[in-house]
Amino acid sequence: MASVFSVKDLRSVYSPCEVIWLAFCTLFTFLFYRHCRLIRLPIILRRSKNIYFGDRFTCGYNNRIEVFSDVGLIRFGSDVQINDMCHITSLESVCIGDNVMIASRVFISDHNHGFYKDPGRSDLTQISLPPRLRDCHCDPVVIEDMVWIGEGVCILPGVTLGMGCIVGAGSVVTKSFPPYSVCVGNPAKLLYKLA
Repeated sequence: MASVFSVKDLRSVYSPCEVIWLAFCTLFTFLFYRHCRLIRLPIILRRSKNIYFGDRFTCGYNNRIEVFSDVGLIRFGSDVQINDMCHITSLESVCIGDNVMIASRVFISDHNHGFYKDPGRSDLTQISLPPRLRDCHCDPVVIEDMVWIGEGVCILPGVTLGMGCIVGAGSVVTKSFPPYSVCVGNPAKLLYKLA
């Protein structure tokens, strides 16, 4: 029989050291990101002026949120929670809706080093260069409201996840899915639709 635990049950698992660290993180959040719920440190924010946190944003430890161009953007909606060791990176646009929950070790990117969707159209002069010297290809990522992304998921450029999608742990999402889809695998495939 499955057990059900409430949020109150989970609060009792923090060690005294973590309680002290969480108090420091709460103070940091209050001083610098007052509209957020809790930003656990350490966190790496690159080009933070292009990163927008919605109301009551919460994140775990050791996250990297990076914008690598002046026009790039990462936008989080309200009540978004991301867990530990996630890496979200943008050259153009990564938009995450309201009430989205992202498990640990998730990677989300709107760019690749090179263009590989159509091998016949790839520029051979680019392919012959080391990856760090290739032109970056960008395609925005959109994660709509109420999406749940499982542990270790990789979301690649050009993906849109419709409202209420669930992405299974370890999936590599290379294409878009409509609202209320459950997708799993590498590459991710539609398992079924919830509505």
